[in-house]
Amino acid sequence: MTGISVVIITFNEEKNLGRCLESVRGVADEVVVIDSSSTDSTVAIAQEYGARVIDHPFAGYGQQKNFAVGQANHNWVLSLDADEVLTPELAKNILSLKDGPQYDVYEMPRLTNYCGKWIRHCGWYPDRQTRLFDRTKGHWAEQKVHEYWKATDAGAAKGLLTGDLLHYSFRSIHEHLKKIEKYSELGAREAVERGKNASLLKIMFYPGWRFIVDYIFRLGFMDGFYGYLICKLAAHAAFIKYAKIRLYKKQTGKGG
Repeated sequence: MTGISVVIITFNEEKNLGRCLESVRGVADEVVVIDSSSTDSTVAIAQEYGARVIDHPFAGYGQQKNFAVGQANHNWVLSLDADEVLTPELAKNILSLKDGPQYDVYEMPRLTNYCGKWIRHCGWYPDRQTRLFDRTKGHWAEQKVHEYWKATDAGAAKGLLTGDLLHYSFRSIHEHLKKIEKYSELGAREAVERGKNASLLKIMFYPGWRFIVDYIFRLGFMDGFYGYLICKLAAHAAFIKYAKIRLYKKQTGKGG
């Protein structure tokens, strides 16, 4: 029987964590929560569900997730964000793997809830995410934002699970704008550290093209008002990120 460790990184996730932990009750052989000194009831909720809680300073999403994986007692790890929930179908399929996984890593489709609306277009679905894996076969790429699981074994085999991973993303436009500001800042700083720049033409024209791709070609219009909002804010996020990259590059004295 294959044991599965569920690992979750948190910071002030009292509104989401209980729902996440409830969904893994029948799947997890242990739950490890890596918390970054939350000031709300996140830790108390985790302990109420029997999770092992470790406080660890946040250094970046990839770094934090690698630390979390390293604290697990089992090689098979289900890495979730606090705002993600297993559907019963997905939980059942994960549970069936305990008799012997056929692959080294598994992706699962993620369905996002935006301001109370389930989004099936805009490029947001099926949004396959790597969440279940044999930790001896890879690691999280240590990026400050948009971390991803990277196989270190060229022969690592990847499977796809059925059943959605539910993602409760934003409850309001305010939350979305706050995240755009946070991610654009982290992403721009990281890009400049890697020597990247953004041309004025890209700042001027890419956001509009991004909106057209998401709203028209990725059928964002089929999600109604929420689809329009998501596509418009995705274009805005692109503008803000590339503008920051160009500004910060100039401030280093290396920009054109």
